[in-house]
Amino acid sequence: MNENKKKRATGRKIGRIVLIILAVYIGITGVFTVVNQILSRGELDGIVPTGQMVEVDGRMMHIRSMGDGEQTVVIMPGIGTPLPTESFAPLMRELAIDYTVVIIEYFGTGHSDLTDQPRTNANFVAEIREALYMGGFEAPFILMPHSASGAYADYFAIRYPDEVTALVLLDTVHTHEHLEGNLSATVSLMQVAQFIGTPRLLSGFTLNIEGITEENGFTIEEISNIRRFLNHDLNATTVNRVRLYNDTIIEVAALDFPDSVPVLSIRPTNPNPGSPMTNSANNEAQMLRYNADSQLVILEGNHNIHNGNAQAIRELMNKFLAGAE
Repeated sequence: MNENKKKRATGRKIGRIVLIILAVYIGITGVFTVVNQILSRGELDGIVPTGQMVEVDGRMMHIRSMGDGEQTVVIMPGIGTPLPTESFAPLMRELAIDYTVVIIEYFGTGHSDLTDQPRTNANFVAEIREALYMGGFEAPFILMPHSASGAYADYFAIRYPDEVTALVLLDTVHTHEHLEGNLSATVSLMQVAQFIGTPRLLSGFTLNIEGITEENGFTIEEISNIRRFLNHDLNATTVNRVRLYNDTIIEVAALDFPDSVPVLSIRPTNPNPGSPMTNSANNEAQMLRYNADSQLVILEGNHNIHNGNAQAIRELMNKFLAGAE
């Protein structure tokens, strides 16, 4: 009997400890959520667009350009890049030595407006083409997509091969077949994390992992601006993009890529853990989709391969494009 009483007492004690820990966790989370919501108000005020605002489909889209080279490179950001015109700034500055460079901020990212248009390949490509036209840039273009934008770049080249000189892929999604997991299943958790302020709490760690540092050519102001935008990444437009992500890959995988467009695929030594992009066989299978002049190159780095490798990417491009002529 005494033994049973001891067990019940121990059980009650453990239960109280668990409740106390849970209450403390809820309390801290609640306080941090309130603080995050207060800090989020007007947080982006005063951050001036670094490029030009152009009208696209009745809304305003932000694009930034640099350089005056004969060939125009269009940088297309992946998912989870809240301020592309500054997140790709060091790469832009390096490429501008030899090229005219344009960074597109899709609707829902950076300083661009939101849109209720579905985030399909067709809509992305139509908006990119209109933004470039409104910005005064003429085809043909060298498309430089990162990550998820690989699907849109493929679609652009498939639909408008005469407007594309080449593709330079920065660790992009595989489009030879559908290999990606279902991101839409986690989008609700991502929204909760943003509401609570998790991106703000982890911003220093996130920026360091992504290579957004002064050592990689970012200015202090750029790092500060990117940090402020991190906690505003998810909105109705970007959530729709995440939900339709797999659909864009499946659609493109069913289409034949034009033989007239050469492709330079740049992959990192340390891609995202668990991603199909970690599989060298998949990387090689992807290249079979493209013409014989296409090349696969591996550079030291992670998924954000452009950070810390700007000069190497420019030199690789110069050599590749010279050989493809």
